[in-house]
Amino acid sequence: MAFRARQLRQRAVGAGMLLVLSMAGLAADVTIGTVTAQTGQKATGYIEVPAGVDAGTNLPVIVINGAKPGPTLALVAGAHGTEYASSLALAQLANRVDPAQLSGTLIVLPLLNVASYLQKVVHVNPVDQKGVSGYPGKADGTQSERIVNAVYDQVVLKCDHLIDYHGGDLDENLHPYSYWTSTGKADVDKVSRDMVFAFGLKTIIIKQLGGRSLDNAALKLGKASITVEAGRAGTTEAADIGVLIDGTLNVMRYLKMLPGPAIASLQHPLWISKLTIVKSEYEGIFYPAVVPEAYVQQGMIVGYMTDYFGNKITEVAAPLTGVITLVCSVPTMKKGDNVVYIGEIGEDPSAKIGSR
Repeated sequence: MAFRARQLRQRAVGAGMLLVLSMAGLAADVTIGTVTAQTGQKATGYIEVPAGVDAGTNLPVIVINGAKPGPTLALVAGAHGTEYASSLALAQLANRVDPAQLSGTLIVLPLLNVASYLQKVVHVNPVDQKGVSGYPGKADGTQSERIVNAVYDQVVLKCDHLIDYHGGDLDENLHPYSYWTSTGKADVDKVSRDMVFAFGLKTIIIKQLGGRSLDNAALKLGKASITVEAGRAGTTEAADIGVLIDGTLNVMRYLKMLPGPAIASLQHPLWISKLTIVKSEYEGIFYPAVVPEAYVQQGMIVGYMTDYFGNKITEVAAPLTGVITLVCSVPTMKKGDNVVYIGEIGEDPSAKIGSR
């Protein structure tokens, strides 16, 4: 009887310890798609997007389940398959994060638009000629819509915070910048603003909540999220990849997912209150006259076009005063293509959401 009582007491103690561990988040496996990562482990696999009205696809995913409890941060790149720097940055970042040092979970999707990447098609998915956007997507839609729906269900709904990574497509020249979205919810806005500051890109474009972008999908659920851009014209320069990796690691320190304090490197950012996209009215050969981060006055020439014989057919003037954030990086130009983006310089919105 004494032995039996001692056995029952030991089982009760063991069950209590398991309960405590479970409550602390130390015994929970994390499953995303085909991937299951146990506590303190890194695992890779795919989010499977089944065939529907068109072909199916598989999205590579890396799950790093930290040894200690903490938030779940989703890192997503490759909605445009030729924005290479961001996809490479996430793949390299995942190899640098040690699960033993991580508090919480990282969900890393380095490439959403696999067909765009493989076929070197800019902006859209060549399978259905649509952008991989418009969250939450459609489970019975075309491939792009099913990709979006799978990411929404498997990642957006399961994370606490999210960073969406972009950059200059093959036809886009830009310098790194980030997006911060005003939601009107002070607690969410403050955390996402702090994430932008921790990331450290000096130019910050202010958005308003309401679109169907990936970061907006998370923000609508009360999950502080940001978008960042680096890389241009299909290049994979070390500086662009490095700024994405370093910025992400600093955000992770801010979220207490990695040991050590976040580095406060961004003191006086350039806030952009509105973006104006200047589009071409002609077909021909484009010659830029400005570079990203150049300041322009209304009426200033930002580029010109010739016909296919080299005869100038038009000059493109800035319709407003501001700073160039993006320039078309290739000579190819048809009517309706983007020539430049011009940002109107705005004010720091911190007064509305409290100090950092």
